[in-house]
Amino acid sequence: MIIDQLKNAPQYFGTHPRLESAFQYLRNTDLGKIEAGRYEIQGADLFVLVQNYDSKAREKGRWEAHRKYIDIQYVYKGTELIGYANIDALQAGTYDDAKDFWEFKGNGDFLKVAAGTFLVLFPQDGHMPGIAASGSEPVKKIVVKVRV
Repeated sequence: MIIDQLKNAPQYFGTHPRLESAFQYLRNTDLGKIEAGRYEIQGADLFVLVQNYDSKAREKGRWEAHRKYIDIQYVYKGTELIGYANIDALQAGTYDDAKDFWEFKGNGDFLKVAAGTFLVLFPQDGHMPGIAASGSEPVKKIVVKVRV
């Protein structure tokens, strides 16, 4: 897992062949004007999910990971907690291959993620996004899915 501010994204371009394109999208797109939905950058290899939601109580969250994609989760507006644990420390549940969604149970650490901050979550990084930091609040998040 990597956590940092978008202004520092160039430091991570070499981490994976498609990360530079993913970060360039985040840096060069007017994210305030883009509506919720899915946007393809390089077909199924690199696409964006724009999400608007209210952060939720921790007991309503789910631990997840992905086998086929790296997530770049960028909080554009609002603040949330995102749980993190290596999948080896969690109990694996059902994997949905069509959705690339692997559910887990267990415990981990929670990071406060404010607007302007991104996390890069690799397949070994279990995460629980969208958790209220101090009461529910509106969040606009851009998730860039990067095929491994």
